[in-house]
Amino acid sequence: MHIAIAGNIGSGKTTLCEMLAKHYGWQAEFESVDNNPYLKDFYKDMARWAFHLQIYFLNSRFRQINRIRQSGNTVIQDRTIYEDAYIFAANLHSSGYINDRDYQSYLNIFHSMIEFVEPPDLLIYLKADIPKLVEQIQKRGRDFEDAIQLEYLKNLNKHYEDWISGYNLGKLMIIDVNNLDFVANVEDFAGIVERIDADLFGLFSQPVN
Repeated sequence: MHIAIAGNIGSGKTTLCEMLAKHYGWQAEFESVDNNPYLKDFYKDMARWAFHLQIYFLNSRFRQINRIRQSGNTVIQDRTIYEDAYIFAANLHSSGYINDRDYQSYLNIFHSMIEFVEPPDLLIYLKADIPKLVEQIQKRGRDFEDAIQLEYLKNLNKHYEDWISGYNLGKLMIIDVNNLDFVANVEDFAGIVERIDADLFGLFSQPVN
């Protein structure tokens, strides 16, 4: 199976991915952040580096999906290729950081790739409001993320809500993490696991609020 976790910057995707991989014995595929050659420059000058960053992420994600499908294992993925196009590239274009010509070139590449992509068996969306995102971003203390503007996070959240509201490619689980701490509270993590068990294995679960 292929399980994927979607969500805004700071929503807790990577941490939950790690915890679920350990709990179920799944293989984990993480987003290429630490080795990304454009990320630090992007947050300093979005207009200059936006297109380069998105092309890097798109290629990285496509190669990751190929590894997932070829592995024969159950894999949990930190962020999806759909988010690259429908959230981040779309937001950078609407915000004026990627011009029309480059955005169309990006979409042409994305649509060529997506013909060879199968959607995940389960998409888990971590829904988080801005205060929660800011708290989480500050907690992890990445220097280059200090330059992230609130307006940027708000715009991303709007794109996420629009995308999720129309998502119809497969099973979707929405987890509101605003009042959850699945790292510190065993009960919060157990509630998420129960919902995943129900969706994937048909076991009884209680909703996570």
